[in-house]
Amino acid sequence: MSLNVTDRPQARVLVVDDSAFMRTALSRMIASESGFEVAGTACSGSEALSKIAALDPDVVTLDVQMPGLDGVETLRLIMTQFPRPVIMVSATTEEDAETTFIALGVGAFDYVPKRLSAASLDILHIRNDLIAKIRAAALSRKARSSAAPAKKPPRSSSSEHRVVLTPTAAIVAVGASTGGPKVLQEILPLLPRDLSVPLLIVQHMPPGFTAPFAQRLNTLCSVSVREATHREILRPGVAYIAPAGMHLTVERPSTSRAILCLDTQPEDCLHIPSVDIMMKSVAEAFGNLAMGIILSGMGSDGAEGMKAIHRQGGLTIGQDEASCTVYGMPRACAELGLLSRVVPCSQIPAQILQAIHYRKRA
Repeated sequence: MSLNVTDRPQARVLVVDDSAFMRTALSRMIASESGFEVAGTACSGSEALSKIAALDPDVVTLDVQMPGLDGVETLRLIMTQFPRPVIMVSATTEEDAETTFIALGVGAFDYVPKRLSAASLDILHIRNDLIAKIRAAALSRKARSSAAPAKKPPRSSSSEHRVVLTPTAAIVAVGASTGGPKVLQEILPLLPRDLSVPLLIVQHMPPGFTAPFAQRLNTLCSVSVREATHREILRPGVAYIAPAGMHLTVERPSTSRAILCLDTQPEDCLHIPSVDIMMKSVAEAFGNLAMGIILSGMGSDGAEGMKAIHRQGGLTIGQDEASCTVYGMPRACAELGLLSRVVPCSQIPAQILQAIHYRKRA
């Protein structure tokens, strides 16, 4: 008797880790979720490649640090030989964080931080995060495989023949989640050193990752990139990344001065920092001089914030579905009719420069 199509697991997962403890822990978490199946496990990069060829899993979880063929090199080979969603499993050390960002640039779908204490694992935190990201990865693969072939990326929803009168932007507020680090590593290096506005960025990340991420971006970019600190004055040409676990808002005591504020309140938000809270603050402080950009990510954080900027008459840009790792956050804004324009990530730097009426200095 053949299985009905509906009986096929939502996600078949290959678990790759050199630690037997981690392989067992991750496998139990995955197997405990209805509709998920552990297709197999591997203890090295070379074994992972052979298991992928034999088992054809929907998703792979891959340890960042492994002896021999490490996580990044294994990922490169997977993306070349057997492309599919790969979720990196990373410790929260600065070294692992840096390697994780390299992996995201290579093509990893997302990452999950493992919190180890001796031989124990923070099971509850890891499980919820892991399951959500595996489900998003599996859905992403199925959506891409069923998409119509040879479909050109959608053009900007703003016609080239339609003139939209907007004031010069004075600040850019950016929100992102899954897929965001890769996009930010593509967008920010294309901005010029003499950018005339500050950028506020909320990228959903666990503690221990935002500072290394800001440091990495700073080495790649002409603009200055740093983790935001409480009560610092906003400067043009600087991108401020909200620290994990802290909401980022802005106060504007005068037209020529704006100050960053960090706070743990409110605590009842799904995400801390929250894109909504940051963008609402920017809309209130800058009105129609605010520019909001919503990038790849799961869920709908940012929809209320983009609505606030849209209502104030600011410019709102959404990343298009074709270039998103997960078209969740931009979709939520698009379905509410909040986006002035929808563009591929490659066009976002040009949208920023156009909004601030950038002219290259001689």
